[in-house]
Amino acid sequence: MSEALQELIDIAGRHARGRRTATAIPRVSIGRSEVATAPMAGVWGSGVLFVLQGAKTVLIGDRTLRYDPASYFIYTVDTPTISQLVAASAKHPYLAIGFTLDLQAVAALLVEHEPALGGDSFSTSPVNEELLDALRRIMRLLDRPGEIPVLAAMLEREMLFRLLQGPQGGKLRQLARADGHLSRIGQAIAWIRTHCHQPVRVTDLAEIAHMSNAAFYRHFKAATAMSPIQYQKQIRLLEARHLLLAQPGNVASVAFAVGYESASQFSREYARQFGSPPARDAARLSAAGEVAVEVI
Repeated sequence: MSEALQELIDIAGRHARGRRTATAIPRVSIGRSEVATAPMAGVWGSGVLFVLQGAKTVLIGDRTLRYDPASYFIYTVDTPTISQLVAASAKHPYLAIGFTLDLQAVAALLVEHEPALGGDSFSTSPVNEELLDALRRIMRLLDRPGEIPVLAAMLEREMLFRLLQGPQGGKLRQLARADGHLSRIGQAIAWIRTHCHQPVRVTDLAEIAHMSNAAFYRHFKAATAMSPIQYQKQIRLLEARHLLLAQPGNVASVAFAVGYESASQFSREYARQFGSPPARDAARLSAAGEVAVEVI
């Protein structure tokens, strides 16, 4: 293990408070767990996840990511995921750092730097020494909070520059540019999330993204590893799970609230997604004091 990685583990371990900790550094959070978990459903916004210790798997559509120590992945659009911590213990807890992307900062860097395109959109990447060092210097600010207002933005800029240079830099370029296909797919995804209870037509979404139907479908699948209809279904089921936890009651009314016309179809699809029927799943989560939100 490198000295930089060990220092990051020490810093994250000292400053973590529970499963997810928002830090004093803007857009930075820490995830920590001493136990492996069952699969957990959630939605990731645009950001970067660095795993420092332990291991995690994430299912996105039909693709599976595995994070081992010193690996990262850039999430470019709001992405429904099913994640599971597969290596975590009291002696060696799972530790991760999450960064929410500042797209204005990325766009400013693009004026000066053009990253190469290429790479697999759904593969984690190893953290090289330059990126690891930039991340370490950002996280050191947690031990010197008075320096955060002066240095955090500058160090974040360096980290974004290192990410643009890396194998996932092309995704960042597309996301930050208003005319990039990822930015336009993001507009369609925002519509789906706001109107998830309504019927969705690919033609309407393609118009929102200013693409042909064929181009929209191709770019949407590349960004999310699922079709627009599959994406909407996952968003609906996640919303239903939150409703069932917040307001236990009539499963049929929840089904109709999120856009299903058939309560039986809703129950079948819910059970396939979460492993048990709606009422049983909600009762289990409630009894265990769990929520439908994953650890970063």
